[in-house]
Amino acid sequence: MTPSHPRPPGLAPPHGRRRPVPLPTLVLVGHGSRDPRALATVTALAERVREQRPGLAVRLGHIELNEPLLTGTLAAQRGGEAVLVPLLLSRGQHVKRDIPAAADAAPHLHTRVAAPLGPHPLLAEALHTRLVQAGWPARPLSSPERRRHAVVLAAAGSRDPDSAADTATAAALLADRLGVPVVPAYAAPTEACTPTVSAALAALAAEGRTRTAVAAYFTAPGRFATQSTAAAPWLAAAPLGAHPALARLVLHRYDQARAAAPATAGPRRLTAA
Repeated sequence: MTPSHPRPPGLAPPHGRRRPVPLPTLVLVGHGSRDPRALATVTALAERVREQRPGLAVRLGHIELNEPLLTGTLAAQRGGEAVLVPLLLSRGQHVKRDIPAAADAAPHLHTRVAAPLGPHPLLAEALHTRLVQAGWPARPLSSPERRRHAVVLAAAGSRDPDSAADTATAAALLADRLGVPVVPAYAAPTEACTPTVSAALAALAAEGRTRTAVAAYFTAPGRFATQSTAAAPWLAAAPLGAHPALARLVLHRYDQARAAAPATAGPRRLTAA
């Protein structure tokens, strides 16, 4: 008879199954808007994220104006880990202060705060798609056409100069993709974020750009997006919305934040670069 040997401590039984460690909840952090289309848009984006990563718990919370508010979403989660992914396109006070403050107010959770979505080449992909859907030529432009075409990248505006720097980088990424000038401009200009959308359009017209489109650098519809696209002299693209590239970018930011540092005992907050 073969003698039995005790199993070394810490090893699972040969035919046993270890309980899988649950993934951190992905909390999409929207800004919020009085425009009812905004909530419908971010809800559709959340569903697309779930489709791309089955089994991942995805929740939604807003900074202001819409329910559920971020603080309520975090309070409703009993414990565990959460990665907060801002549905914002640049750095600013919401990313640097408001979202981390909400995370700090949930001491029952291990929390990480991901980087904002922009700038990133996936946003340039989504912006290009929205422009083509609005009537921008899908084919490469000829040299004479490139001298007539341009894009104004319309963003919200912020007092934080990092926001302007991020929007300028996003404009450069889109310009590289389209082969025409892309000028960042703002619906709510500040000392850090200029010019206005109208001023950018006028400057391009003075250069002989007779085919200038407005690209809405907004995650969802709202007052600033509507105001910006109404100024378009030719065509105006819809906001980014639930574009598949946006869902991929959300998951990329989630994965970045998870990889930046291991979870530790007790609540923690980490902003991913």
